Amino acid sequence: MDNTVKRLLERLVRRIPSRMLKTTLDKWSRLTATQRQSIDYTESKWALTEKLLAICEENELTVKHIAELEMIHVIENPNLGMWHAFQLMDPQDDAHSVELTQFKEQFKSHLSELIRHVSIKIKKHTDEAVWIRIAWGDTFSRPNHLKPTYVVHYLQTPYVFLSSLTSKQKPLLSQALVLSTRYQAIKDANLSGRKLTAIRDLLMKQYLQVFPTKFPSPLAERNRVVSNLHIEKEQAGSAANRHQMACEAFGDGLLPQLQSAVYKLETKFRDHTNKTMTERDEPFRCVVKFASTNLLESLRHSASSGVASTPVTPLLSSVPLKGKNYFVITDNGPGPSSQMKPSQK
Repeated sequence: MDNTVKRLLERLVRRIPSRMLKTTLDKWSRLTATQRQSIDYTESKWALTEKLLAICEENELTVKHIAELEMIHVIENPNLGMWHAFQLMDPQDDAHSVELTQFKEQFKSHLSELIRHVSIKIKKHTDEAVWIRIAWGDTFSRPNHLKPTYVVHYLQTPYVFLSSLTSKQKPLLSQALVLSTRYQAIKDANLSGRKLTAIRDLLMKQYLQVFPTKFPSPLAERNRVVSNLHIEKEQAGSAANRHQMACEAFGDGLLPQLQSAVYKLETKFRDHTNKTMTERDEPFRCVVKFASTNLLESLRHSASSGVASTPVTPLLSSVPLKGKNYFVITDNGPGPSSQMKPSQK
């Protein structure tokens, strides 16, 4: 058996929890019913690996077959690894008519023309997502199946999600995607996270959004004077108003479990008491990162409970509004990743 097959299978068995291994192997359909029944899932990972290696050798399975097994595991567990969102730009007239068979043929053809040794596997998931596994090689070496790139694209939409892509591979993949989807260009959406479902739902607005209603405007809340005779009534109204504005900014119900937001500040230092910093030609640079197991839920709760002021600052509300979690804030208008200025803090 090829050494790459052994290494890939060994690593895969280590990654898949024992309780999930049986289900994953059943979906693989490369083993006979008798072979699946012969596997004792209560054994150690080492023993399971040795058993599977023997079966794979008996069935003369290749690295492409093991790659299929890995792909099944990744598709069933999309919230693993780090995912980066991209957006296709300037669709051609026939972009919305591209169907799966056409896309598969075009993508494989274009990428194979750009790089000599590459292994491509494409599979459509039940939620209409097209999953692509790419093992990269180069002019002289075979594809490295131990370090594949995963691509998720929803046909008829401009959104693409990538995992494990190097800067060297990025232009090749970008060109193949643009040509096969009938778009003119592709850009970084400045949205990333470890939960594919979270960044997908945020970018594609697949969560419950709230729009302004009859509640008082932010200015009305800011200028309200509470009467001593109606404290409880006024406090209840204020709480309801805060909750409304928090939901308008971040959404209602279950929110995408985004885990972080990063703000890169590149502005002039402003402090008349510190001439050394204020008179510098170079901009003042710093990075602020908000992190949580569910950032949008945390921000919504902070605004709703009164911990954070309302109306919600655009620095925070722009995360769901723009579908981004990476911003560059500059003095002279929008930076490469932002539409905000310091005056909006």
